[in-house]
Amino acid sequence: MNTLDLVVIGGGPAGMAAAIEGYKKGIKNILVIERDKELGGILQQCIHNGFGLHIFGEELTGPEYADRFAKEVKKLGITFKLETMVLNISEDKVITAINSTDGLINIKAKAIVLAMGCRERTRGALNIPGLRPAGIYTAGAAQRFVNMEGYLPGKEVVILGSGDIGLIMARRMTLEGAKVKMVCELLPYSGGLTRNIVQCLDDYNIPLKLSYTVVDIHGKERLEGITIAQVDENRKPIKDTFQYVKCDTLLLSVGLIPENELSHDLGIEIDKVTSGPIVTESMETSVDGVFACGNVVHVHDLVDYVTAESRLAGRCAARYILDNKKKDMDNAIKTISGTGVRYVVPQYINKELVQDENKLYFRVVDEMKKVSIVVKSGDEVIYSKKKAKVAPGEMESIKLNNKILDKMMDKELIIEVQ
Repeated sequence: MNTLDLVVIGGGPAGMAAAIEGYKKGIKNILVIERDKELGGILQQCIHNGFGLHIFGEELTGPEYADRFAKEVKKLGITFKLETMVLNISEDKVITAINSTDGLINIKAKAIVLAMGCRERTRGALNIPGLRPAGIYTAGAAQRFVNMEGYLPGKEVVILGSGDIGLIMARRMTLEGAKVKMVCELLPYSGGLTRNIVQCLDDYNIPLKLSYTVVDIHGKERLEGITIAQVDENRKPIKDTFQYVKCDTLLLSVGLIPENELSHDLGIEIDKVTSGPIVTESMETSVDGVFACGNVVHVHDLVDYVTAESRLAGRCAARYILDNKKKDMDNAIKTISGTGVRYVVPQYINKELVQDENKLYFRVVDEMKKVSIVVKSGDEVIYSKKKAKVAPGEMESIKLNNKILDKMMDKELIIEVQ
């Protein structure tokens, strides 16, 4: 059995950033395992710009952003295996994987970083009535067809869900000559970034129908049309609002789910809200020596945030290997989602292990204006910041600076939006 210091599962921007940071902190015996045929992850198909403003100070396309990390991985001589699927991770950190060259392989690791990313929800998760005609895709699948395979999935398009991928694909399909008739969103607000609503819908006169959903699918061999309806405050279709829309393609942008089958099998404690591992300030999971970062922990809206979080995970994994520095959960401070907050990451904080890059990341439950973001330790407010607007589609963050850390007196830290 091969023994390594650090194994990173996932060769996307999260996995590569963690591996590079681990290497720079003194860990040379590293392996990155990627199931695709090249490094880069989902960014390979994200050919639009807007990546890298925080990390590199310039606008890059997805492939350009991924390529910078892939080049550094190769320059540093970090070993990686492509087209390799991890089947299992045991409690003593033995990884079982398979590929066509090596066959079945077992690798013992001193520390592991999970960076598997996330996947899209499909039609099966929505229970939309109707037959199963051709022409129904997730937005990410359509993005791959258009940007990497050179296929146009359809010519008359409706998009269900206003997540960032759906908004970007509304523009992309329009640029390729398709007619995007509308974007329907079940909620009364968009799930994507404001800049994407402006640049991808408003600039191309594509209507965004809030509080609308698809209630029926028509067509046998190929999609012929859909029925949409407005929904009430309980998200139930209003019968008087049923409307038939002729189209040959329906794209689904209805949410992302962290890829955590390996985490479940390993027995890692999972957050019921994020569907990702519960982590400490060091991005360490409930299993000793197993770290997680990026969209496998919680779904981010900017890849720059993924990179920052993954560098932290790689650095802390290196510290774990070199110093054998273990978390002290008995004295850890638990972060609590208070009024108006859906979730907070990390879920636990060891004050003595906090680093300069540590932040509290969280999402709000609803769209709100003129609010105060408040952090409480017990009954005392130790941090407060005013914001003109917050929305569930845009992740918020608070830097864990000394002012906050010095005032932490309780075993719980509560984050609220007032």
